[in-house]
Amino acid sequence: MRTHAVVLTRPRDLALAELTLASPSDTDIVVDIAWSGISTGTERLFYTGEMPPFPGMGYPLVPGYEAAGEVVAAGPESGLDVGDHVFVPGANCYHDAYGLFGGAARRLVTDGRRAIRIDAALGREGALMALAATARHAVAGPHAERPDLIVGHGVLGRLMARLCVADGGPAPTVWEVDPDRRSGAAGYEVIDPETDTRRDYAAIYDASGDASLIDTLIGRLARGGVLTLAGFYSTDIRLAFPTAFMKEARLRVAAEWTRDDLEATRALVETGALSLGGLVTHSATAADAAAAYATAFGDPACLKMMLDWKDMA
Repeated sequence: MRTHAVVLTRPRDLALAELTLASPSDTDIVVDIAWSGISTGTERLFYTGEMPPFPGMGYPLVPGYEAAGEVVAAGPESGLDVGDHVFVPGANCYHDAYGLFGGAARRLVTDGRRAIRIDAALGREGALMALAATARHAVAGPHAERPDLIVGHGVLGRLMARLCVADGGPAPTVWEVDPDRRSGAAGYEVIDPETDTRRDYAAIYDASGDASLIDTLIGRLARGGVLTLAGFYSTDIRLAFPTAFMKEARLRVAAEWTRDDLEATRALVETGALSLGGLVTHSATAADAAAAYATAFGDPACLKMMLDWKDMA
């Protein structure tokens, strides 16, 4: 089989290309992707060439770990059926490109155990399941404490705040430096950090990915408070020890989501406890992928860009 896919041949060199797919096994499914999302965190780092060395990394690379589509072939041991609508967190199924993420393609092959059934009515929002599961893992994963401050009102920050509101506890405060991104809150407050004088937050979650903020955030902790790094950081994490020492601060790194996070997130979405609405601000046809990636990485008004693959052969 052949498929059209987004391919990064080297940093800042991105285009559609036709690739050969691996033959599916008895445990695999073949999925025709309808929508794939563009990550402004990890994918931006691959695009700029700033991604630290990572297992399975190399060029040419098919990016994308946020994809939703329909199963068009299913192996007898895949656990899924033809016609199922699924979320797929990427795929490593290309003969002529690295598939470290591999979700930005019209068709892909993956082990059925990696995919999860979703409601077809979710449409393009179905591709947000990975980000929602990432947010859930950050606030409910091992050693997590309920955030009372979230830094950054992008998609990840919004999802973490929505999850806190959904569980019925106290709403967190959210910091956002961009005035245009302070809108869209429901059940929590988004403020300019310059207006916040509080220095006794018990649990701060950073969704900005900006390592230069760490000392500032530690200074805003209560004694014994915890700073959770929920974003992805391209530079080494450094901190001024005296401030952390005086605060007796703790540092926690939230890793990627697990299958349990994905299933728990799906349940929250299906019951209406967690909304994925209002997070996708831009979409483009896959044929315009190069321009779409430029917009996703360069336009502050773009919270989430989705590629529409439905008209691709």
